[in-house]
Amino acid sequence: MNVPPAIRWSEGRLTLLDQRRLPAVVDYLDIPDIPSAVDAIGSLAVRGAPAIGIAAAYALAVAARDAGDSAGIAGVLRDGGDALIAARPTAVNLRWAVERLRIRGAAEPDPAALAAEAEAIHREDAAQCRAIGEHGRRLITPNANVLTHCNAGALAVSELGTATAPLYLNHDAGIPFHVYVDETRPLLQGARLTAWELDRAGIDVTLVCDSVPASLMAAGRIDLVIVGTDRVTRNGDVVNKVGTLNLAVLARHFGVPFYVACPASTYDPDTATGNDVTIEQRSDDEVRRGESAAVPAYNPAFDVTPARLVTGIITDRGIAEAPLESALEDLFRES
Repeated sequence: MNVPPAIRWSEGRLTLLDQRRLPAVVDYLDIPDIPSAVDAIGSLAVRGAPAIGIAAAYALAVAARDAGDSAGIAGVLRDGGDALIAARPTAVNLRWAVERLRIRGAAEPDPAALAAEAEAIHREDAAQCRAIGEHGRRLITPNANVLTHCNAGALAVSELGTATAPLYLNHDAGIPFHVYVDETRPLLQGARLTAWELDRAGIDVTLVCDSVPASLMAAGRIDLVIVGTDRVTRNGDVVNKVGTLNLAVLARHFGVPFYVACPASTYDPDTATGNDVTIEQRSDDEVRRGESAAVPAYNPAFDVTPARLVTGIITDRGIAEAPLESALEDLFRES
């Protein structure tokens, strides 16, 4: 794919691709402890729900190695885990990964065991992404025009991406299609990350302003929308990068299928609906960018797309379609 990995783990050393500097600079940050991991996650040096979960798992393994005895490891898993979860409260993968390390640490308070658990999470994510790609491939017909939002690509996960996994697999198979990527303001993850990684992979891609998809749909130039997600609640509500709801409403109005790519680690059956999710509020300065400095800004990182606007959810177990709540329960019953 010619896309640098978001997370590198080698001989107990964790480094994270600094996505704040992309696409101009490809550089990695050393993560030797919990505070550096919290900063990388909170500042979006590493971002994407699966990727921050993997990064948190490795960070706990690194910190446990330096913790000394079992009491020290327990403290790392307790306090360090809480600090990591607080760094970005909306994405469920972060808490999910921390809890997996806590369970493993309670049973086996050994740094090697925790590192093995983090490595397992990393491997599982790669397998889930590939499975999402295989299940979603049939949705992308030859010469289709696909719209995606934010970055649910290889940079947000272990490899292939979630929403982009079907794109990569079909591209590798020689199936022609075209992708529209919206900018995704205010931090331009679509422009800086998705458009960049798809172009590097040789996929036919066009960048558009966030306000353009309505006119594209009205002109019949969008055949399919595929987005990622930071959390899918039990009823099928989708919590994803702010602006996702806009696209879902437009897709419903213009009769365009709207699909969401969701690995098992992002499905949250313990939360009933999207209304029960804490939506992260980010700094005013991300919106103002030094202009209108005296004017307050409202800057939620995510919005909630109701299940009724979602055509289907592409999971690593198959595609869930309405009624989403029971379909998701059936797919993930064994998880």
